[in-house]
Amino acid sequence: MSRILVVEDNEDLAYGLKNNLEIEGHEVEVAADGKSGLDRALAAAHDLIVLDLMLPELDGFKVLRALREENALVPVLVLTARGEESDKVRGLRLGADDYVTKPFGLLELLARVEALLRRSETAAQVSPIEQFGDIEVRRDARQVTRDGEAVDLTPKEYDLLIALLDRQGAVVSRVDLTGEVWGYSAAVVSRTVDTHVAELRRKLEPNPSEPRHILTVRKAGYRLER
Repeated sequence: MSRILVVEDNEDLAYGLKNNLEIEGHEVEVAADGKSGLDRALAAAHDLIVLDLMLPELDGFKVLRALREENALVPVLVLTARGEESDKVRGLRLGADDYVTKPFGLLELLARVEALLRRSETAAQVSPIEQFGDIEVRRDARQVTRDGEAVDLTPKEYDLLIALLDRQGAVVSRVDLTGEVWGYSAAVVSRTVDTHVAELRRKLEPNPSEPRHILTVRKAGYRLER
């Protein structure tokens, strides 16, 4: 059973989330404003935080920033308003692990919650430090270094790197990566994966135009060569 904190000021929505997450077998705590949500997040361990960005007392951005400044590694799923692309980008840059846009379908939210919990559980079961070439990945701190120097990856770039690492050299398709890292369905046609792979190569490969580690497998996808 996972322990989840929901920080949401809309009582009806908070109740609905709590009820449905409990039906799924989770233990759920609710905070109705940002200040109390941050206090509860820092006072006790949680496996996941569902965080609305528009909150009284302290908005979700400030809550998220404070959590990451305290080195809290708990996965955070943010709830954003429809069409507010800048909110999504800002939330991800502050350390959110994923987002759902309001109004959202319950099945979509539950799927995102399960994916984040599963990813977090997998990370906890493997060695906290992994290496390939001159790259070192610290899963417990979500940190990546290259030849001892910190590499600034966006949350999705980091998640994509972890998804490749988890395959242990096996090929993973673009469809699987879009589903695992971004939560997109197989029907979505997107160059998102290719764009993020290019950025990973730029930041991690000695020669991005001739990658040694993040390799393209023609008509199949990508794999990570240690």
